[in-house]
Amino acid sequence: MINTLNIIPLKSWLKETPEPLIISGPCSAESEEQLMSTARQLKQFTNVRIFRAGIWKPRSRANMFEGVGEIGLHWLNNIKKETGLLTTVEVAKPHHVEACLKNGIDILWIGARTSVNPFSIQELAEALKGVDIPVMIKNPVTPDIQLWLGVIERINLSGIKKIIAIHRGFNTYSKSAYRNDPLWEIPIELKSICPNLPVICDPSHIAGNKKLLLPVAQKALDLAMDGLIIESHINPVKALTDAKQQITPKELQLLLDQLIYRTLTCEDKNFILNIDHFRAEIDLIDAELINILSKRMDVVKKIGKYKKQHNITILQLDRWKNILNSRIEQAKKLGINTDFLLKLLQLVHKESIQIQTEIMSEQNISNTK
Repeated sequence: MINTLNIIPLKSWLKETPEPLIISGPCSAESEEQLMSTARQLKQFTNVRIFRAGIWKPRSRANMFEGVGEIGLHWLNNIKKETGLLTTVEVAKPHHVEACLKNGIDILWIGARTSVNPFSIQELAEALKGVDIPVMIKNPVTPDIQLWLGVIERINLSGIKKIIAIHRGFNTYSKSAYRNDPLWEIPIELKSICPNLPVICDPSHIAGNKKLLLPVAQKALDLAMDGLIIESHINPVKALTDAKQQITPKELQLLLDQLIYRTLTCEDKNFILNIDHFRAEIDLIDAELINILSKRMDVVKKIGKYKKQHNITILQLDRWKNILNSRIEQAKKLGINTDFLLKLLQLVHKESIQIQTEIMSEQNISNTK
């Protein structure tokens, strides 16, 4: 299904846009003055192309600020008329889509809490049938790429061809410096599966505070993401939602000025020659790794058969602990990241357990014949 996605390239419908694409604006629309003042300063100080603001803001707890509603759409229309900035709003229900279309909103976005619910997504997809409007899709709150792909599929099948994916991090409930764990491997996998799909990063929701915005934004650009969406408020201290992660338009420009913008390719012949040489080295090493893994799994099979002959359990916890401790100590001496090695060892151990389980099950099957 993913290979059949019909997505129009970003440059063909969002023309005259600097690279990377920069989207900014407050988490929530609070008043027309707040919106207009933020938009004017963004226009003055930055190269922001799209102005974002939340109009409907259902919160986790009752009796909190839940957005200004449809009147905010009129405010955004006035901003577009004065500044020329395109406007984007989060939609979660079909009537949100209808209101945005009626009021000339340029781009819709689907939030993380909505993306996690296929029922809600299908309702939005039905509301979008026959409509030509760009839609940005945030990853679901859970780290499930299939769920994210499912949202993209449903919206694309409704006829929407102008789609952007937004990486905003994931709820993992693990201790982290981030509000939402970036889990960079997931948007990388998404780009691999859907190479024509533009993917931009939302450092604000990943970081959860403005101190981490710069390193998150830089990492996103280093991973060749197509843009950034960063929350900006004229007076973040008084923001009604997500005050800690918002910055002023001037602060946004300072942040953008500090970023290092890299290119995908280089015309320098020496660079091409050297990088090809390094990549050839990697190819040889990878071939050796695969051969070594194959040899290791052959030994695992021998161990599994030997355990079966002597009625020994597959899992030997003391041995597993010894492997972890000794390999991690070796990794430290060689300067290898121990978290990376731990994940690798766990994958190898999982496969080893699976192989030995299959060997044990062969005995059980033969006994039942």
